[in-house]
This record gives sequence, structure tokens and C-alpha cells, in this order.
Amino acid sequence: MLMRAVVFGLLLIAACDSHDGSQEGFARMRERMVAEQMAARDIKDPRVLEAMRKVPRHLFVPAEQQRLAYEDHPLPIGKDQTISQPYIVAYMSQALELKPTDKVLEIGTGSGYQAAVLGELARDVYTIEIVKELADRATKTLAEAGYKNIHVRHGDGYAGWPEHAPFDAIMVTAAPDHVPQPLIDQLAAGGRMVIPVGDYFQELRLIHRTDKGVVERSTISVRFVPLTRNKR
Repeated sequence: MLMRAVVFGLLLIAACDSHDGSQEGFARMRERMVAEQMAARDIKDPRVLEAMRKVPRHLFVPAEQQRLAYEDHPLPIGKDQTISQPYIVAYMSQALELKPTDKVLEIGTGSGYQAAVLGELARDVYTIEIVKELADRATKTLAEAGYKNIHVRHGDGYAGWPEHAPFDAIMVTAAPDHVPQPLIDQLAAGGRMVIPVGDYFQELRLIHRTDKGVVERSTISVRFVPLTRNKR
């Protein structure tokens, strides 16, 4: 019992130390997040792992949530929206198989964290957020973090961003009840899209535009906020 108590005490001290609120403390938390939540599971793409190590997730959550930023679960960011679980961010990013020259469309900017990860992996990211307050906040956070290749627009993501199409990859971070046809239309030949689909029960779908047409398959069960649209 004494040995167990000592071990528990050491773990508690280590946890408190890693949550000291300093930049070094946050860096340690990111390293542990990547090692335990991603590399120890099925995230193997070295570029994705490096992006997850680099992006300061704590900057994309409310100040009162920063000490929880690297835990293995989503967090509220206001306006009934959330920042996704870190593992899901890495999983979806890996599924797109991005190249440094790619142009990416994201639907559902939220806090801007997923866009930042994509910005580490691709040449340009175009991201759309329907909630203006979140779009404005993400624009500010991304600029302060130094991202110049991420373009944020306030608007309805269902229709995509046709002025900049086609896209090499598309990521949707809110769940519609079907795959929007405009997004399929804006996917470049050879491009990939990852999108959660469903109401209460959702599945993550991977869509690939090939020379022979569009190929779609389901991957894992997920839980995202619904994809909302502007009222007409």
C-alpha cells in the first residue's frame, strides 16, 4: 500500500507540474497528448503527429479551459459549439493524406484549432464558420498565432466556397444528415473528403473522387454538433 501511495503521489506531482500554466508546461502537455492519445493508437503519419505537437491547442479554448486543453475529450467554446477531441482532429487530418502543396476547404471553423492543424499540413486552408462571433474570434486567434495561409469566412458552409474550388481535400467538422452535393462537386479529381453524417448516431465517412467516380466508405462512429444552415 505504501508503494502504491508513493507512486500515486509521484503521478499527482507530475500532473500538477505539467499543468503549471507556463509555455513549457503546455509544451509538455502537448508531447504527452501526442504520445498517449495518438502515437500509441493508430495515428502514424509523422506530419500529422508533428502538427499536433506544434499547434498550441490551449490558445483555441476559453481561458478557463486552458488547463484541460490537452485532455482526451472535446471542450465547449461558446455558442453551443465545441472544440473536437484531439484524437479526432488527428484522425480526420490523417484520413485526408495531405500534401504540402494541397488546397483544403474546411466547413465549421469553430475555434480555428482544426484549421491551424490543417495549415501545418497544406499550402492553403479555406475555412467557413456560420456563427459570426466564432468566425471573428478564430480569425483573430489564427492571426495572433502567425498563420497566414488560413482564410476564414463567415457564412453557410453547405454551399462550400466555389470561388476557390476545386479543393484537393475537404474536411467537415459538423454533421449534416447527408453529404452535401456542392461539396462533392468542389472536390478535385483524386481529392478526398472526410465528413460526419447522421443525427444522434453519426458515422465518419471518407469520400474519394477517382477517375471512375466517387467512392465512399464509413470509418468510425463519432459525435459532432449538427451542421446548421442560414434560414432562407
